[in-house]
Amino acid sequence: MKVFRKYGQGLLLLPALALISLSGCTGTEKSTHAASIAVFIPGIMADSPTYAHVAEGVQEAIEAFNGTAASEAEKATVYIMEAGTNQAEWPGKLTSLAATGSYDLIISSNPSLPEIAQPIAQQFPKQKFIFLDAALAGNRQIYTISYNQRDQAYISGYMAGLYSRSHKVALVAAQEYPIMNNILHPYFARGAADAYAGTSCEFRIVGNWYDASKGAEITNALADAGIDVILPICGGASQGVISAAGERGQHIVWFDENGFKKAPGTIISCCMTRQAKAAKEATLQYLAGDTPWGTIKEVGFKEGYAEFFDSDENYIRHVSEDIRNKMKELTAGLLDGSISLPDSLDS
Repeated sequence: MKVFRKYGQGLLLLPALALISLSGCTGTEKSTHAASIAVFIPGIMADSPTYAHVAEGVQEAIEAFNGTAASEAEKATVYIMEAGTNQAEWPGKLTSLAATGSYDLIISSNPSLPEIAQPIAQQFPKQKFIFLDAALAGNRQIYTISYNQRDQAYISGYMAGLYSRSHKVALVAAQEYPIMNNILHPYFARGAADAYAGTSCEFRIVGNWYDASKGAEITNALADAGIDVILPICGGASQGVISAAGERGQHIVWFDENGFKKAPGTIISCCMTRQAKAAKEATLQYLAGDTPWGTIKEVGFKEGYAEFFDSDENYIRHVSEDIRNKMKELTAGLLDGSISLPDSLDS
C-alpha cells in the first residue's frame, strides 16, 4: 500500500478508502456514511515500535474489511497523525483533530490519553475514541484496552535477574507515570529478585522520550555502579542506552518488539505487547458496530497479547541453555495459569 506524507502537519494518508461508519452511541447503531478513522500517534513512529504497531494494526483491519466491500463507496479512509514527543502539545493536537469533524473514530495508545480526551469528548459529543494501553470506564464515547503488563515486566525482570553476574539491574524510563510507577518498575524489580535472591534494581529517568545522549549518559553511570543488565523504556532515548551498553559490556532486555537485530549479543531478550493485534481487533470490532463503549477490556500474556521471543536465533546463541529452560518454565506457567502474579506488590 502506498503511503503519502503531508509534510508540515505530521499527517499520513493511507489510501484504503471508505466503508460503513459505526459512530452511534451504542455498539449496534450504524450510520450510512463511509467510515473515516484517524490514528493519533503520541510520538514519532520511527522512534517507537509500540506506536508503529498501532498504525499497522489499524491499517491491516481497514485492508481486510475493505477487501469485502461491494464498491469503492463502501470502503474506509484512515489518516495517521504523528503528534510528536512533547506531551504538552498532545491535548491541543488531539482537540484539533476532533474539531475537524472529519473522523468518526480516533484511535491511539497511551495511558495518559483518556484523561486528555475526556474534556475533548464533552466538547465534541459525536466523536468516538479507542485507546490502547489505557483504562477508563463510564464514558460512552471512549473504549479502552488495558494490557496486563505485570506479566511482561516480571518476565523481563526474571530474565535480567538470571543473566546478571553482578546481581544489579536497572530500568531506564523516559518519565514517571502511573503504569510505570505501579506496574512496570515494581514487577520488573520483583522478577529480578525472584530469579536471584538479593538482586537490586535501580530506577533512572531520562526526562523525555527522545534524548539519546541522556540515555547514554545514564547507562554509563549505571555501568560505573556495576549494573550489567538494563531494561530501557524510553522511546528514542533507548538508542543511547543500546550504544553505551554495547561499549561498556552491559546487556539489555528489550520491551517494545523483537529487537534482537538492533544489537545482537547486547540485547539478550525481547518481550512485546502485541499492539498490532489489539489495534486490528478493536478496529474490526468498531467497523462491525460491536464496540462496547464506556468499558475497559483487560488482556495480557495468557490471552496472547504479549509475547516472549524464545525461538529467535540470537536469543538461542547468546543465552545459555540453563537460563532458556528456566525462562521456558516461567512463560509456560504464566500461560497455563500454574504461575500467577498478584494484582499488587504493595504488601
